[in-house]
Amino acid sequence: MAPYIFMERNGIHIIDLHKTVAKIDEAAEALKQITKSGKKILFVATKKQAKDIVAEKAASVNMPYVTERWPGGMLTNFTTIRKAVKKMANIDKLTADGTFSNLSKREILQISRQRAKLEKNLGSIADLTRLPSALFVIDVYKEKIAVHEANRLGIPVFGIVDTNSDPRDIDFIIPANDDATKSIEAVLDACCGAIAEGLEERKIEKADAAADVQTEDSEGEDAKPRRRRTQRARIEKNEEETVATVEENVEESGAAEGEGNK
Repeated sequence: MAPYIFMERNGIHIIDLHKTVAKIDEAAEALKQITKSGKKILFVATKKQAKDIVAEKAASVNMPYVTERWPGGMLTNFTTIRKAVKKMANIDKLTADGTFSNLSKREILQISRQRAKLEKNLGSIADLTRLPSALFVIDVYKEKIAVHEANRLGIPVFGIVDTNSDPRDIDFIIPANDDATKSIEAVLDACCGAIAEGLEERKIEKADAAADVQTEDSEGEDAKPRRRRTQRARIEKNEEETVATVEENVEESGAAEGEGNK
């Protein structure tokens, strides 16, 4: 982290905020492009002071997040995690169709506890149907398992890196204090703002594309009657030319017969 440290005072390393701002801008632009292409970013923050902030900010831009214990193999063994999420959905289905009420009290209690546990650990990623395109980590030292899994799968990692962390495994480094609530909130405000912009631009592009398709369809429908009218005019013209030719032939033959009689 030496390139990002401004100075040391009383054994405390002070981060260069100019470099922090530059790195936030770089990360925000990359996050914007990812969301603009319709991909998901997984936020990871299991430390106490970051949980609530990350849950609020990630939910505001409709992105999945993990704020409880990181389930080992969540990325490298994603199919198993999806099975657990489907199990939670099946329990909800049983509750909705009335099957749940036919079970014994003991079974209902066991299933309810299982559902609560699944909701606590996996409820925030229920809509994540495929691997995320990026990982946003608050404390890269604490979430080293998540960072390692992302590195194995080639998933880019955005991380708030403090002076006690190793930034070599992070693709987009944001040098900042990962223990201060206000510091985390300031970084997330900038990054989530960029994500929201990317989502908005994607909506606009989709609307424009739909409008273009509709215009092309309407133009194609208008062109069909024109083609039909053109074809009809050609047929009528050909018929007139044919009639005129026949009349000329009849006149010529009549004239020839009159000369012969003379």
